[in-house]
Amino acid sequence: MSLTPMIDVVFLLLIFFMLASRFGGDQVLALSGGGAGSGAAWDGPPRLVRIEPQALHLNGAEIAADGLIAALTPLMPAPDAPVILRAGEGVPLQRLVFVIDTLRGAGIPNLILIE
Repeated sequence: MSLTPMIDVVFLLLIFFMLASRFGGDQVLALSGGGAGSGAAWDGPPRLVRIEPQALHLNGAEIAADGLIAALTPLMPAPDAPVILRAGEGVPLQRLVFVIDTLRGAGIPNLILIE
């Protein structure tokens, strides 16, 4: 029995999986956990961003994704004021990460994620 066809298949599978996988493409999403009893008094108006699969809601009103920062800016008493994020049922993780990256890119580092 010749092993040449089996070796060819193994090498083809090896090449396929090497080309299909990503090396070094992982990114880290830095999240800091809050300690027990470390809460501070809330300052300013409410800032609740509810993330749905097809929409974003700021304090209950639907808002476009590109208008989130513009609508959130007047509600911020300080640049480091916290914003509460709540992901709805069935929201993909990538959508949540997109909103977190958008807020952090706009200079809002203090985010609170609730379920």
